Amino acid sequence: MRSHNFTLVSDFILAGLVIHDDLRVIVFLCLLLLYIINLAANLSILMIAITDLTLHTPMYFFLANVAFLEICYSSVVVPKMLIDLFMSKNKMISFWGCMLQVHFFHFFGSTEVILFSVMSYDRYVAIAHPLRYSAIMSSNIYQGLALCSWVIGFSHALLHTIMTARLPFCGPNVVKHFFCDVKPMLSLACTDVSLNFNLLTRVTGTIVITTLILTIFFYIFIGKFLFKIKTSQGRKRALSTCSAHFTVITLQYGTAIFTYAQPPTKDSLDQDRSAAIMFTIITPALNPIIYTLRNKDMKKALNRRVRKCLVHKNIMLMIQYGEQRYSVILDIDELNQYRHNTS
Repeated sequence: MRSHNFTLVSDFILAGLVIHDDLRVIVFLCLLLLYIINLAANLSILMIAITDLTLHTPMYFFLANVAFLEICYSSVVVPKMLIDLFMSKNKMISFWGCMLQVHFFHFFGSTEVILFSVMSYDRYVAIAHPLRYSAIMSSNIYQGLALCSWVIGFSHALLHTIMTARLPFCGPNVVKHFFCDVKPMLSLACTDVSLNFNLLTRVTGTIVITTLILTIFFYIFIGKFLFKIKTSQGRKRALSTCSAHFTVITLQYGTAIFTYAQPPTKDSLDQDRSAAIMFTIITPALNPIIYTLRNKDMKKALNRRVRKCLVHKNIMLMIQYGEQRYSVILDIDELNQYRHNTS
C-alpha cells in the first residue's frame, strides 16, 4: 500500500525471545509444559465450577470466569510464541493478525483485572454481611457485575485497537516483543503517537489503578471485620477464602503496573518482554494451583470428581410396586451431594 511518499508495511516480524540456540529446545519444552499446565488446570477449575452443584455460588461463578479468561489470555500469545521459537526463521505476522493480538490481549487482560476487583467485593459482602449475602449477591447482581466487566474490557481493548490500527507503519517492521502489544507497536509508527501513548497511560492506567484501589479498599474493610471475629477458627476460615485471591491479584497487578507505567524506551521494552513472560505464561499456570491448594471447597470438589472417575460407587435399591419389583441404581456421591443441598 502506498500513501504519499512512503510505503506502508503489511506484515510485521516478531523479534521473539532472545535465547541461545543451545537452550532453545529446553526453553521451548519448559514454556510448552507451563502452557499445558495452564490449560489443564484452568479447564479443570472451569468444569468443576460448572458441574459441581455445591460450587454454584457467586464466588465460584467469578472464579470460573477467571479460569476461562486465563485460558484465552494465554492462548492469544503463547501458541504463536511457541511456533516462532520452534521455527526460528519464520516469525512473520500479518498486520490484522497483529491487531487481533492487541485487541484480544487487552480485552481478556483488562476484563480479568476488573473481575479481580469484583471478586474482592464479593468476599467483602460474604464476610461483612454473611446473613444478607444471598440477598445482596443475587444471581442478577453477580451476573450483571460479570457482564459489566466483560463489556468494559471489550470497550477498552477496542479503543486501543482502533487507535493503533489507524497509525501509518512505514518501516522498520520488527516488533521488539514476542507478541503484538501497544507499546512496541507505537515505537514503529512513522507519525506522532503522543495521543496513543496518553490514552494508554491514562485509560489503561485508570482501569488498573481504580480496580487496585477498590480491591485494597475492600480488603481493608475485610481486615476490619476479621478482627471482630472472636474465635481463631472462624477467623482462619474467613481468611482462607481471601488469601488465594489476594495472592493472585498481587502477582497480576504488580506486573501490569510495571509494564504500563513507564514510557516506551528501548530499555523499558526489554523489561516489558521479561514482565510479559510472567503475566502471560507463569501467572496463568500458577493461579489455578493457588486457588485449588488454598481453597477447601475447591479441593473437596476436585477430590469428589477424581474419586468418581477412578472408583464408581453405587448402591442398588429394590422397590416393590404392587406385584412388580424394580431395581434402582444410585450413585453414592450424587446421593451425598443431594443430601448436602437439601439439608
